[in-house]
Amino acid sequence: MNVLLINGSPHPQGCVFTALSEIATSLNREGIETRIFHIGNKAIRGCIACGKCAQTGYCVFTDDPVNECVDLASRADGLIIGSPVYYASPNGSLCAFLDRMFFLKSAKYADKPAAAIVNCRRGGASAAFDVLNKYFTISNMPVVSSQYWNATHGTTPEEVKQDLEGLQIMRSLGINMAWLLKCIDAAKATVPYPVREAWQRTNFIS
Repeated sequence: MNVLLINGSPHPQGCVFTALSEIATSLNREGIETRIFHIGNKAIRGCIACGKCAQTGYCVFTDDPVNECVDLASRADGLIIGSPVYYASPNGSLCAFLDRMFFLKSAKYADKPAAAIVNCRRGGASAAFDVLNKYFTISNMPVVSSQYWNATHGTTPEEVKQDLEGLQIMRSLGINMAWLLKCIDAAKATVPYPVREAWQRTNFIS
């Protein structure tokens, strides 16, 4: 089993990477393979709602790593997304990335356990955390919890390493993710995945 961890920070080895690494170590101890995927620090286009991905399964824009991540997430058993907190919200580039990764592609990730983590200097963590969780709750993905909201604090990796409670939250999240993955794997032979109804879209203008 394997978990994909998405580093949504522009810094490849900054505070978010430090938090994700703590989770990865916890998962590895439980026998779960991990990969940390950095979205990079170059421009990422926003979704233009062209709908082409409904036909191909991929975004029409190929000049950034979104489609690569679609493949990685499709093959992963679990997903964890991390972001710095900017103005009580996730990194704008990450939101653009996730909009295109999930739009008309969420069936690829259904039933995969998922979690979000954020890092902030002081405040805004819970608001940013809430934004990221909505990608999972609209995609039939079980959301993995920890012992507190999934946040670390610090402006440098060294400061994050001093946030002992935050790091424990990350480790607990890894343990809980591993437990749920093992439960799902053990249940496959006897408990089938849910059979879902066709989507009933209700528009309010006719």
